[in-house]
Amino acid sequence: MRLLRFLLLVLVARPLALFMTGADVSGRERLPLKGPAIIAANHASHVDTLLMLSIFPSRAVSKLRPAAAADYFLRDPVIGWFSRHVIGIVPVARSKAGRRAASGESEDVLAPARAALAAGEIVLVFPEGTRGDGASDAMGQLKGGVARLAEAFPDAPVIPVWIQGAGRVLPKGASVPVPLNCAVLVGEPVAWTGRRGPFMDALREAMLALKEQAPPLRWSDEP
Repeated sequence: MRLLRFLLLVLVARPLALFMTGADVSGRERLPLKGPAIIAANHASHVDTLLMLSIFPSRAVSKLRPAAAADYFLRDPVIGWFSRHVIGIVPVARSKAGRRAASGESEDVLAPARAALAAGEIVLVFPEGTRGDGASDAMGQLKGGVARLAEAFPDAPVIPVWIQGAGRVLPKGASVPVPLNCAVLVGEPVAWTGRRGPFMDALREAMLALKEQAPPLRWSDEP
């Protein structure tokens, strides 16, 4: 299954992502080649995951495990099989997370992500928790799950990433992607500070700084 996933990602997903997005990448050398490591990216489209899988070196792509909503990606047996065994998701139970926050339950909804990190893999998280407004590329409020992972693995690098334009390739609610140029900017690792609040502030600042550095997209009508 690992070989099948590698072949599908490298021979099918990567060429498709490159065709759909152009994938202008800055800071590619900062991408980790092994784990435990955490990638924290903004989220505007399902294309984000495919795009991230496509820009990793072939020798590292099989270690990249995107965190994804279990209620969405495991809702159907076929989609669930593809999500687990090809995309390689680590499922996050968003409904349980909401109930946990409301009731104070101690269930760890991040257990699959923790297990992936403990196994030496690279976990891709979208701290906004859901897809944002693809039309504006605005970043929503970051949720604290990434800080909990960083706290559990304080030596694991947390790499901020800004993805520009994917929300226009496949906006939220759309089913057919449109080929348009995207940019991916990879930043320097954000160190775990020992406290969740300052760490989240530093991560947000790093992601917004990358956004400010994003080049004009070739299809954009903005000046």
